[in-house]
Amino acid sequence: MDSYTSLLEKTRLPQPSLQKFAVISIFSKLRTAPLHLGPDSEPGSHAISQCLLSSSPAVVDQSVRELCRLVLDSNFDLSRALLELQSALEGSDPKFVPLFVKSLGFVVCVGFERSNGSWKPESHEDHPFVKILSCRREVELELPNQILFFMAKNKGLGMVEVCDFLRPFLNFSILRTNFSDSSSFLFPRQLISSMASFCCSIPDQALTVFRSLINCLKYFPLKSLEETRNFTHVTECMVDSFIVLLRQLVGKRMLIIESQLYGVELIENILSLCTSPCKQYGGIEYIVEVLKNMLVVQKDLGLQYTPELSSVILSLSVLLIDSEFEHQQLSMLKFLHFILEWKSDNEHAVNGAEYFLSEELLVIFPVISLISSPSKSVKGAANDLLVLLERLLVKLWTTPKVKLAKKLGYQSISGPELMAYRLLQHLWFEDQFPLSYSFFLSFSPACGTGVQEMHGNPRSWAYQLKELALWIVERRKSGLPVPRSQEIFLTEMPLLLGAIAAVLVMHPSLGNAAIDALASIGNMDPKLGVSLLLSVLFYNNIFTRKDVVSPNMLPKLLGMLPSLASQTGMIPLVVQTILPMLHKNAKPVLYATATRLLCQTWEINDRAFGSLQGVLVPKGFSEFMDERNICISMAVSIRDVCRKNPDRGVDLILSVSACIESPDPTIQALGFQSLAHLCEADVIDFYTAWDVIGKHVQGYNEDPVLAYSVCFLLRWGARDADAYPDASKEVMNIIWGVGCSLHMGHELQWAKAKASAFEALIQYEIPSAEKNISNFKQMVMDLLLSETNHDVLKALEGLLVKIIGHEHSNRRRFVKEKKVPASKIEKLLDVFPQVIFSSGKRSNAGELPGAALLCGSFISNNLKSQGTARGVQDPHSGYEDMMVQMAASLQLSRNIFLALLSLESWKAFVRRWMRASILSIDAKASVIVSDKTSKAANAILKSMMQVAEESIPRSAENIALAIGALCAVLPPSAHVIKSTASKFLLGWLFQYEHEHRQWSAAMSLGLISSSLHVTDHEQKFMNISGLLEVLCRSKSSIVKGACGIGLGFSCQDLLSRVEAPDDSNANEENYKMLEEKLLGRIVRTLSLMLHPVADSSANTLESLCSHFSTGTDDIDTSITSELLDDDSNGLDDDIWGIAGLVIGLGSSIGAMYRAGAYAVLKVKELIISWIPHMSSSVQTVDSSNERSGKLLSVGSCLALPHVVAFCQRVEMVDGNELDHLINGYVELISDLLSVNKSGAFHKSLLMASTAGAGSLLSCILSEGLHFIEVERVKSLLELFRKCYSSPYPPIVHLGGMLGIVNAFGAGAGSLVDFHPFNPSVHAGYDQKDHSHISGPILANPACEEHSTSLMQEIFLVAQNSDDKHLQQYAAWAVSFLRNRLWSRKISNSASGTQSESAGSKSILQGVPEDSAVMKLGLWLKSFNQSGTGIDTHICTVATILRCLSLAPRLPTLDWGAIVRRCMRYEAQVTRLSAPDMALKEGTLREECLRFALVHAKQFDALLTFLDELCDLSRFRTLELNLQRGLLGHLADLIKLFSGSRLEKLLGDVVNYISSLTTDQVLDLEEKSSLRSSCWKGLNQCLDEASLDSLEYIESIERCMEVFFSFLPSPQFPAAVEVNQLNSVEWSEAVRCLAKARPGWLLNFLHVSHLDSGDVNFVEVLKRIHAKAKLVRIGSIPLTELGKSKSYLLNSEPLGTWGVLIEVVATLQHAEGSVKRQWLIDAVEISCVSSYPSTALQFIGLLSGSCCKYMPLLIADRSYVLNDLPVTLTLLLSDPNWEVIAESFTSYLLTSTERIYRWATKLSSASDDDALPSSQGIDESENRMAKILLPVMHHACVCLKHYLTLDNQIRLASMVVN
Repeated sequence: MDSYTSLLEKTRLPQPSLQKFAVISIFSKLRTAPLHLGPDSEPGSHAISQCLLSSSPAVVDQSVRELCRLVLDSNFDLSRALLELQSALEGSDPKFVPLFVKSLGFVVCVGFERSNGSWKPESHEDHPFVKILSCRREVELELPNQILFFMAKNKGLGMVEVCDFLRPFLNFSILRTNFSDSSSFLFPRQLISSMASFCCSIPDQALTVFRSLINCLKYFPLKSLEETRNFTHVTECMVDSFIVLLRQLVGKRMLIIESQLYGVELIENILSLCTSPCKQYGGIEYIVEVLKNMLVVQKDLGLQYTPELSSVILSLSVLLIDSEFEHQQLSMLKFLHFILEWKSDNEHAVNGAEYFLSEELLVIFPVISLISSPSKSVKGAANDLLVLLERLLVKLWTTPKVKLAKKLGYQSISGPELMAYRLLQHLWFEDQFPLSYSFFLSFSPACGTGVQEMHGNPRSWAYQLKELALWIVERRKSGLPVPRSQEIFLTEMPLLLGAIAAVLVMHPSLGNAAIDALASIGNMDPKLGVSLLLSVLFYNNIFTRKDVVSPNMLPKLLGMLPSLASQTGMIPLVVQTILPMLHKNAKPVLYATATRLLCQTWEINDRAFGSLQGVLVPKGFSEFMDERNICISMAVSIRDVCRKNPDRGVDLILSVSACIESPDPTIQALGFQSLAHLCEADVIDFYTAWDVIGKHVQGYNEDPVLAYSVCFLLRWGARDADAYPDASKEVMNIIWGVGCSLHMGHELQWAKAKASAFEALIQYEIPSAEKNISNFKQMVMDLLLSETNHDVLKALEGLLVKIIGHEHSNRRRFVKEKKVPASKIEKLLDVFPQVIFSSGKRSNAGELPGAALLCGSFISNNLKSQGTARGVQDPHSGYEDMMVQMAASLQLSRNIFLALLSLESWKAFVRRWMRASILSIDAKASVIVSDKTSKAANAILKSMMQVAEESIPRSAENIALAIGALCAVLPPSAHVIKSTASKFLLGWLFQYEHEHRQWSAAMSLGLISSSLHVTDHEQKFMNISGLLEVLCRSKSSIVKGACGIGLGFSCQDLLSRVEAPDDSNANEENYKMLEEKLLGRIVRTLSLMLHPVADSSANTLESLCSHFSTGTDDIDTSITSELLDDDSNGLDDDIWGIAGLVIGLGSSIGAMYRAGAYAVLKVKELIISWIPHMSSSVQTVDSSNERSGKLLSVGSCLALPHVVAFCQRVEMVDGNELDHLINGYVELISDLLSVNKSGAFHKSLLMASTAGAGSLLSCILSEGLHFIEVERVKSLLELFRKCYSSPYPPIVHLGGMLGIVNAFGAGAGSLVDFHPFNPSVHAGYDQKDHSHISGPILANPACEEHSTSLMQEIFLVAQNSDDKHLQQYAAWAVSFLRNRLWSRKISNSASGTQSESAGSKSILQGVPEDSAVMKLGLWLKSFNQSGTGIDTHICTVATILRCLSLAPRLPTLDWGAIVRRCMRYEAQVTRLSAPDMALKEGTLREECLRFALVHAKQFDALLTFLDELCDLSRFRTLELNLQRGLLGHLADLIKLFSGSRLEKLLGDVVNYISSLTTDQVLDLEEKSSLRSSCWKGLNQCLDEASLDSLEYIESIERCMEVFFSFLPSPQFPAAVEVNQLNSVEWSEAVRCLAKARPGWLLNFLHVSHLDSGDVNFVEVLKRIHAKAKLVRIGSIPLTELGKSKSYLLNSEPLGTWGVLIEVVATLQHAEGSVKRQWLIDAVEISCVSSYPSTALQFIGLLSGSCCKYMPLLIADRSYVLNDLPVTLTLLLSDPNWEVIAESFTSYLLTSTERIYRWATKLSSASDDDALPSSQGIDESENRMAKILLPVMHHACVCLKHYLTLDNQIRLASMVVN
């Protein structure tokens, strides 16, 4: 230290020169001193500090210079130098500040040069210039000079690097002004001015500096007037400098285009700050003038207009809308005028340029608004600008839309002006936007809180805007509060919205909607009334130009005038606008239009009535007699006044009278309508008026419009019709005359008149109509049946329903049922047992075993003969003895068909045995019913098994069948008995050495399998497996045939029942799969067995097998034995063996259908093809040489009735095919009878064909769906008679008699009962056409005589015949018919329900035969008897069904058959009677369904019909509208079905909806509509108060859980149509969920952090989506939705968009505090989320929906992010939201910094680099980095005033392009 002490002492000498030399010496020594004394040593540092801190100016000056030399010579560290100088600056005297600032500036320059321009301080605190500026205020004078020195010195290194170095300092100098006094702004003001001026000295590099200056403008504060003045000064300096620079560049012809673009950027940035929500309004006009001057200079320099100036036009348009002062408006108008003129000149110079949708169009409406300004300057400027704009509008109209183009390339970050133009572009070019968008307007309160969605086309922006405006107006009118967001919208947005709508007026398709939107905006904001009136005049001028062709727009535009009258102050202006058009000399069209306008003005504001009344004077009709348009316009206006305000209409009564007296029928019609409205309001008495105008009611028979109006008036005569009988009769006859009139030409108009007539008649009481109109009811019926027009039918329907209601309310009570006398056949059957088994002929029981088993009356006689006491106590032994006797007497002769007859006979026997045993048990002790049944059945089974084991083969066969019959009649719950019987019979089945045991056991096992309990899966599978094994391994044909029959029986129950409730779903599916596999095995096995026999059908059989997948346990074809036996003795076995297989295959079609296999038609075709005379290649029996072909025909004849019956039920056979089959049987039997053969095959085929033909005839007629010629029926019956009356073998006799009784409905030999036989339903009602019949033969009068004679003949044979075989078979046949009739009666009386029980009640309660209901029912019963399908219009049938659906009760008819025939009728009609009918396909079938649902409780046949339709296999085949109808009426079906059927119904519905996901036939729309119908049906189920059981509710909830999983994902799909479908489906689902139990609902919708797999993620999104919708309708609390917040906002954006929109829509109805909390939580989540874009999209949606620019926003993923800077700034500037502004902005900055670090790392990494997500952001977000960063940064900049200085500087330090 001593080394420098003496020198330092010399610096204190008084002479400045000595002081300087001392300093020089010190620094010279420092330069050469050793290291321990050098500049970096402690002594050296001390010496430097002492010199710099000296109080002597000379010492300080020289020290600074010497230090700078040290640095320059690299003898002193640069950072040390900066530190020493900065330290000295901070502690020095103020007079030394400039010196230190200069020295620091020099050192910084040196350091920057040495780094070659790469010096970048790590933070703003390290920046040397920031340190200088921060240390003391005195530096501000010199520092700008040093900045300029720095720039000049280093410009050679590149101005980009220089500006990058200065950027933190420049931003800091501006930002610190926010946190200090107002004088602090002088420095940045001086700095920027200096830098701008400096640019003029470096023109080639100046643009880079300007870019930096432009970028720093966004940090300028504009909160106070002082700040605004400073900003204005900076703007002026920058513009002046730019102008100088521009002149230099133009002079040098360099960088001209670039400089223009920089100029545009400068203007954009300045104007964007002027449009900021936080701006002050002062000085804007000066800034506008300055900016305009810059463009004027460009134009003066000869530069071209640049298209980028369009953004300037947009900014000016927004400023013009916001401006309220004339001087501001004037400056902007002049600026716009200048730009547009410049642009116009440029466009004229450039030809062929692409024509864009001009931005300046948005200025039109604001400029029109200024036309009404009192300032001449403003008005003149507006006029000048409007002239230019009008040219643009005309060009817009005349330019084809295809030549217009969207303007692309706007910056991604939005501003208010870009939002408006973007919306305009979107609306104008909406057809070019491929994706589905929605508007933020859908968030408005006008959309309501419900889940109702618009099911048509998506609502347009103009429509939604109109709805919002009307909602606000209604709220204000009703005194209800308007939300603050809507208040701001109300005060600040109407003019901007009007600007957009005003442009859309010129759109080719949106023009009308835009005019409506303008009118609604006017209603919302009274201040715009004059502006809108001027707009009407302006556009009126455009649309009247010759070059603008638009005939429709002008009336629509003028129609806006009346809407302006809603504001009281606008009434005089509107009226004064209209009145000039009402001069007498005006053009007629103009006068008529003005009249209508004046009337519409009155409708809105009654103050215009005086002017309107002056126009609608009566003399006007005479004055304008020759001008029909004017008269019609006046008449329509009078009509409107009378309708809108009848009291005002009375004031115009003379004008009404003048209309009625007019000779013009149209005007007269309008007069009648006017009077009708007055009579309706009861301000004028109808009959008083009728006395006056009655004479004028003429000519209505010639003019349909007049006829309509007359009927419209005359309906009001119904009020006092009884008081004026004569007048009312005249009136009603006029109405009736119009209704009955027939006219050629003007069909539609006359139809409307006729409909009006019948609607008028509905107003009158039915007794009055009957009194005044002769034969009224019958004529109404005749009109209904002859009418084809839909509207007329609808009116007639209403009239008929009223007639039905009248008849019901006035019916006769307690009318006894009219007893229908029993027919002769019924009497014969009644006495049959007594005659055959009379006391003298008891031995006949063994001789007539079949009849004895079926009738059974002999048993009671035998028991009586043994003593009453024993008979009651022990009937068992008597029945057992009888069983042994019958089993020994009944010979089956190895005949499968006889075995089937025996099986049915044994059923009747064991029923009686069971009944007697139960009575015996009852007499002994009281036992519960199920125990009694089991006890009796157990005893009988033991007895049967014991007897069977000991019996001879003939008896054993019968007893085995009896065991099967016993199990068949037992209830399903008797599974122990059935299991025991199955095991016994299985034992017999595998006794290959005992053929008689095998084949009878096989049939019984099949029958038992079909009747097992639902839980007896194992037993069922065991039985079927045993049958399949024996079928494959047995060598016996008869055993194979019996196995086929058994398998056919087994198929009846496969896939047909609901699983037990306690079974798990997995078990249920498992059993279903097992049954499907079993069915496949059965069908394949039967087909393979028949394959060797059916050579001609081999391909079809193989195709049938292909419908079922092959299993591992299938049969091996190599072990199947040969069915054809070479020994002719075995021919009988072959016939019935093969017949059994065919019958079994035919019996399996029901199971095939239920399995969904499309094999039913193949089976039907196969069986038909195997019958001679029925296949496509018709052959006679003897013409075929193939013995195998003959064998197939026997079984086919017997199987065909069952196949046809099934196909008829499921609509798989038509009437023509049925006729063909009947004719085939006739030809086959005739052919067989014509040859005299006695072979086994001939006998068997004749018996099978006659029995089968009878069954087929019965099943066709009993269904009641098809009419057959009476003669064809009689001829077939005669063929049957010939079989037993001619000398044929006994088996043929049996066939003939069975043919007759089967035709009468006996159903003998059928595996299943295909129709509930109930002839009493059909009795008593004759048919119109006796040439055809439908319904049971016994119930038809046309066949009564013939059928009676046949039955009498068979009866006599059974009673006494020499041929014992013939007598036995005759008795057996008659017994089958008697058993069928009597068993039906017994079961009906036992169950207490009749097949048509309610129908019987309707007779008891009185349905007279002359009633309308009876006539309509009888007409439906017999219409279209010819079957041609062209005699009745489809609409007529549908109308009658609708009428009957509304009838309180119906007569006893076979409504099941009627409805089925109506269902088929629509398909039969080849063309509609009326070409003008617009009846959609399936309407009649829908009416059938509705009818059945209404009356199914009364009629079991309708319930059965519905049961069949609802079965899943049948349901799948229905057309879509019927499926939707059934699903939508689930509640009605649930009320109709029992518990087990209800479970099956719901299970089928779930299965069907589940299967839709894999369905390839239905499209998306059809699938969605079906699911919507399901939700609608479940919704109605939950509405049913009577269905409150927990089990029922839980079943519905299980369905809802399944259906919920199939709801569409909650996202906006690409197609608008799909979006609409999804919205409908979701709406129905939410309606349904809202009615569920709250506990279940919240538990079901609970969202937990599940796996992030796709399925779970989508499911969770659906639950949140549903929660949002449910919260919106108030079903669950908002807090429940809040629980899902973190999951939703931290989810990947793919798929969440739709949910976000729904949540935001829900939050619109929440309190402000809740919304604010959601916003804060969302931005917090974005700071840590792996998917920040999701949270930011939500913030964009929420802020956009709550800010004033909401109507301009489009709900698009990108748009909501781009709009964030505007929406957030506006939202947080609202006082209600400002409370969270600071915390929100702080979180937003944190999130932005996170994104900045992430984006920086992404941009710096190469493509191959692995990028560990250090910020915890998912890789899928990488593509969003370039979007998120600039948007978030700009949003933070806009909200910078809520940040601290440090945070603002951190924000400014981010380099974002």
